[in-house]
This record gives sequence, C-alpha cells and structure tokens, in this order.
Amino acid sequence: MVIQELKPSKRVQGRWLAVMEDGSILRLGEGEVTDFALYAGKELLEEEAERLLASARRSTLREKALALLSRRPQSRKELERRLLEWEAGEEEAAAICDRMEELGYLNDRSYAEQIVRHYSTKGFGEKKLRDELYRRGVPRALWSEALEGAETPSAVIDSFVQKKLSGRTVDRKELQKVSAALARRGFGWSEISDALRRYEEKLELWDD
Repeated sequence: MVIQELKPSKRVQGRWLAVMEDGSILRLGEGEVTDFALYAGKELLEEEAERLLASARRSTLREKALALLSRRPQSRKELERRLLEWEAGEEEAAAICDRMEELGYLNDRSYAEQIVRHYSTKGFGEKKLRDELYRRGVPRALWSEALEGAETPSAVIDSFVQKKLSGRTVDRKELQKVSAALARRGFGWSEISDALRRYEEKLELWDD
C-alpha cells in the first residue's frame, strides 16, 4: 500500500488526508503522521498498514466523542453507549472515555449537578430528578450529593400552585388537576397536600 499524497485537511484542524494508490482516503490525526513517519510516496507493509488503519480509526472515534461532548455534556455511560453504536470495541470505548475524563471533557459528578440544577429550576420534583439521573446513566453513588443542590421543594411547589390557581375558583376539580400535574413533575403526595394547604391558608388570610 503506497501513499500517493499526504496533505492537511482544509476543513478540520489537525487532520491529515492520505490518498492511497487505490484511490481511498485515510483521515489521520497529527499523531499518526508523526508516529508512523508518513510522507507522500511511502510504501506501507501489510502489518504497518493494519496498525495505521487501527490507529486512524481510534483517532476518528476520539474526534467524534470530543465533538459530541462539545455540543452537549454526557455521562460516561451515555458516551460509551454512543461509541459502541459507532462500532468501537468495549475496551476501545472504555479507553476513549478514560481519555475524555483525563482531559476534563467527561465528568459524571459535574453532569449530575447540571441535570439536577436544570430540572429543579424548571419546577420538577425529586422523583423526576432521580428518573433523569437514572435515564442518563449517572452512577447512583453520585445522586445524593447532586440532589443536595436541588431547589427547595416547598418553594417550587408553592410557585407552581400560585401560577396555576391564581385568579381561578379553587374547587375540587381544579385542586385535582393541579395535584395530578405536580405528581407528574415528580413531587410526592405529602409535599403536594402541604402546598395546597398552604395556598388555602393564604386565601383565608386574604379573605380576612
């Protein structure tokens, strides 16, 4: 296998394109160009070509992982799942995740805190927060610490109840609708009933 042409990519910084004698193009990182001492006209023996292809494949997977993490944070489990979808081997996926953690692009603890903060400020309760942490593959060992950063449930529920019931006739049907909505948001029935009681007490004060 002979490299007919070796040139830097115009689209992706740090990527090189090796045009092979059969017309195929290998997308390489700077590491492959240096480690394999590549140049136009170089002939690769079969074993060396196989090692180069494997190395180039890993570089491509690392680039895709980095691009994904740059767009949106992921848990390690989510990234591993995506790498396997891209046909990485299990050991290969684990090694890439290790590298992303070393570089600071992958951090389950920070990701868990972001999830809790995001859904908590949007008015969701602990059950919803736990469901999201589970769905996104965050290790359970990190849940308690992350959940400590959630908004105070009573304040969140009170705000929701005020928004939904303000200016309405508070009858049994409206209370059931609000209770069901809060339950879907992950709040417990005791939290909901306490919030409705506080709202009713506030109405009584206003009426006085």
